[in-house]
Amino acid sequence: MDIKEIFGNKQPTAKPVRTRFRAYKLDMAGALCSYYAGDHFTLIEAMDTDTSRSSLLEEMKICGKSQIDTLHITSWDNDHCEVNALKWILKTLRPKTIETPGYTHTSQCSKDCQELIALYKAERRTAGKEAKVVRVTPEYISGLDKAAALGYNDIVYHPKKIYPDSNDNSTVKLFRAGSFNVLSTGDVEHHDIGAYLRSCGKLRRELDVLVLPHHGGPVDLMTEKLLTTLRPSLAVCTSNTANQHEHPDPSIRKLLSGLNIPLMTTKRGDVLIESVGSHVSKYRATDLLSDGSSSQEELTFTARKFDLLSMNGDTIRDRLSHQNTGPGKRKR
Repeated sequence: MDIKEIFGNKQPTAKPVRTRFRAYKLDMAGALCSYYAGDHFTLIEAMDTDTSRSSLLEEMKICGKSQIDTLHITSWDNDHCEVNALKWILKTLRPKTIETPGYTHTSQCSKDCQELIALYKAERRTAGKEAKVVRVTPEYISGLDKAAALGYNDIVYHPKKIYPDSNDNSTVKLFRAGSFNVLSTGDVEHHDIGAYLRSCGKLRRELDVLVLPHHGGPVDLMTEKLLTTLRPSLAVCTSNTANQHEHPDPSIRKLLSGLNIPLMTTKRGDVLIESVGSHVSKYRATDLLSDGSSSQEELTFTARKFDLLSMNGDTIRDRLSHQNTGPGKRKR
């Protein structure tokens, strides 16, 4: 394989992109995160509490944003998309794009949330400010362009098909528009999804931060084989303060510990991950306490994408030609 076959006439280099990821303490069951890269702010899940709201507005202010660019909802379950939270997000944060789950869910919460989104889209159109709504279905994913190796475009990996269990239809997306990459996994559980993710070369090479599936529950997907294949530098668990489900499950804690993968949770405060220095290679992860300023733990890492892009063309070609690049798709 010639290097031009991979990158064309010019081998890419790592870009300086100011990048921030934040997982928010909710004080209730559920998940809420954000990913900011360059000037694009994505809110992951439609959840809201008094605690998370102040942190989210603070985060947007730090990023210089008055509205969010994308609202990305992984699941119709009410700990990922809650009606009153969605109302506040649509009214106050005014997303330009909404990415919704592509499966059918019969719960009243799901029906109400879809109705709110349709109404929001109509209101924005009337005001002359179009809002794009995308259903992330298997057909949508299959229609996306193939993702470039070592690129800065997000990749949507799942749902590749619709499973009987709605949890397994959660959207799985690699946020990689910034200097470090984050995999959002929703509530996926099935071991077949784990096997598919292990086959995706871009994910194997470039993953930095893994948001644990199903809030750190003991799901079939989470195996030693998955973690040793994907090799995340850090795992993040979106567990609530009361932590009635003991998330992450002791088996998951043991698995991560045995593989020396650091774990940070939202049980006592937000988890903040941000690019540092020149915003090209280094990123710092901080496990915050409830006051939002003090820290339980702080770790610094080097983005895997930067490590690979720093190699010469022969080394990159060797790395890419000996790994299955997988069917990941470019998102934006």
